[in-house]
Amino acid sequence: MSILRRAFVTLVAVLAGLAALVVAAPVGHADGAAQGLRSHIDLPDGFAPEGIAIGDSPVAYLGNRLNGDIYAANLRTGKGRVISQEAGTTSLGMKLDERGRLFVAGGTGGNGRLVDVHSGTVLATWTFATAPTFVNDVVLTERTAWFTDSQRPMLYGVPLSRDGSVGGQTDIVQLALTGEWDQVAGFNANGIARTPDGDALIVVNTTTGGLYRVNPHNGTTHKVDLGGQTLVNGDGILLEGRTLYVVQNQFNKVTKVVLDRDGFTGRVGRSMPSPDFDIPATVAAFGNRLYLPNARFSTAPTPTTEYWVTGIRAF
Repeated sequence: MSILRRAFVTLVAVLAGLAALVVAAPVGHADGAAQGLRSHIDLPDGFAPEGIAIGDSPVAYLGNRLNGDIYAANLRTGKGRVISQEAGTTSLGMKLDERGRLFVAGGTGGNGRLVDVHSGTVLATWTFATAPTFVNDVVLTERTAWFTDSQRPMLYGVPLSRDGSVGGQTDIVQLALTGEWDQVAGFNANGIARTPDGDALIVVNTTTGGLYRVNPHNGTTHKVDLGGQTLVNGDGILLEGRTLYVVQNQFNKVTKVVLDRDGFTGRVGRSMPSPDFDIPATVAAFGNRLYLPNARFSTAPTPTTEYWVTGIRAF
């Protein structure tokens, strides 16, 4: 073989090897299976999930919308156990802080509570409103835990201190939603997140499909400009960078919205359905996966009704 031909063959082999690395590396990084993460996690029969929260470890905490129990599921093994029981209220939207505490929305109870995930102990409770009320979801900022109410044009704030202490009943902030907020018959404020710059809040209205930017200091709202598109049946939402994932429960899909940093405008992107979905309620993330509990709202709950969590690749 000539020197020129040998050099050519060597160059081709090197380029092929580089191409293989370029192709293979993203797959290994993006594929949850390569990280040992499950795409389907069965919950105990009769455990009707609504909220989900995930921290830095591969454990998902799920709330039972019927009796308020909280279940911890390992995202790698699929095994789990109930860690908190006899709440006396429901467990809907949840958020986990860095101290291993769950902030839990209490639905028609008009309340919220703080649960230690290690012991299952209820550390604090708050009553926000009386009927008609439906405290649906919660988001954490540096200084406040903000809860939505799907029956009232109101957010409820629980002050948070840097030392980990939380406000009591007399410290609750009631923030009326004003400005461009649309309060209609049916479910209204549902999922809540922060804007990408962290200066304001984003709330989805389930019935109108509108996405709203809320000033946390005075409650003034601006409808996020989505280019005329809406997010009807919007339920739980999750912000990752500038990407907002919106679960559209009855449509059995999660939709991607790319927000500007200040949250005044956004671009609705692709939606992701799954044959494993059965009316997912909300979403949390671990690694490169999104996890959605299937609430199965159209299926009558019984002690033997099957429930599960679906894991899909982030997109």
